[in-house]
Amino acid sequence: MSSSASLELGQFKGNIDSFQLPWVEKYRPRVLGEIVGNEATIDRLKVIASTGNMPNLLLSGAPGIGKTTSIVSLGNMLLGDKAKEAILELNASDDRGIEVVRNRIKAFAKMKLTLPPGQTKIVVLDEADSMTASAQQALRRIMEMYSNITRFALACNQPNKIIEPIQSRCVILRFSRLSNEQVLKRLLEICEIENVKYNDEGLNSIMYTADGDMRQAINNLQSTWSAFNYVNSENVFKVCDTPHPHIVSQVIEYSLVGNIDESLKYLTQLWDFGYSAVDIVTTFFRVTKTFPGIPEDLKLQMIYEIGHTHMMILEGVQSLLQLAGLVARLCKLSPQYQSPQAQAKPRIVE
Repeated sequence: MSSSASLELGQFKGNIDSFQLPWVEKYRPRVLGEIVGNEATIDRLKVIASTGNMPNLLLSGAPGIGKTTSIVSLGNMLLGDKAKEAILELNASDDRGIEVVRNRIKAFAKMKLTLPPGQTKIVVLDEADSMTASAQQALRRIMEMYSNITRFALACNQPNKIIEPIQSRCVILRFSRLSNEQVLKRLLEICEIENVKYNDEGLNSIMYTADGDMRQAINNLQSTWSAFNYVNSENVFKVCDTPHPHIVSQVIEYSLVGNIDESLKYLTQLWDFGYSAVDIVTTFFRVTKTFPGIPEDLKLQMIYEIGHTHMMILEGVQSLLQLAGLVARLCKLSPQYQSPQAQAKPRIVE
């Protein structure tokens, strides 16, 4: 094979690999300026990048909103070409035991590297709230011993599961969920680059299913485009396999007029589709809180009933009967509903 043919084959393989790369990785921000949302928190990280003085960090917030990406981007800006060898990235939900802390993390923390002046190695621990208590205690000691040559950045969903000694050694940065406008902006950019065909309802459905999670939104976009070559509402809900909010809206709409038979018909339709009780009741909450025309006091009572049912389902009562009970209670809350006692005429005693 000629050298030119080999070169063309190599380029072809490179293009194939680039094409097969998941979009969430292909379009992952590399510097802080490319990250969407949480402007105030990102600005604080930019100050750290400009001064070069990085403290231990604890980043908390929901999944898919840029915590790990922010840490890695900060490390790239601080360390430049040395970033690959000077950043250790671990997922603490997998490497959560004390042996990993004592061996792998400690070995990296005490390792000596030639870095830019004033810079230190960085240990990135994703999902740090999954670490065992003993592993966190061991990590606390390592953070003390090697603070002059290593910094730690911990990302977590629930900061209350991080022990107090670690929290006190870190600067805590909180990330919030992204708005629909922020998610939509990034989706439109990707659609333009990848020549994705879509309609507005399709993108709105992606934003609904993602619920402020950028990673989920991009994955849903790629999955829908790969499966159907067109992004519309019907295709999105097929791919995401979540209860369609239109059907849940029908359940709530009939419940508001006290029509238990029609409400149960649509509820049974969702159940027959194979959705879990958790998915159904979670969609109930999301639809109810944005359902138009419900008086505030009635909406509060409905959300209370949905929350109570959610608690029962999480305790293991995941049955159609439990969901039917929720629909019955929602019908009973409807303004049109009157109990038999209220309908009966009072008896007059002569």
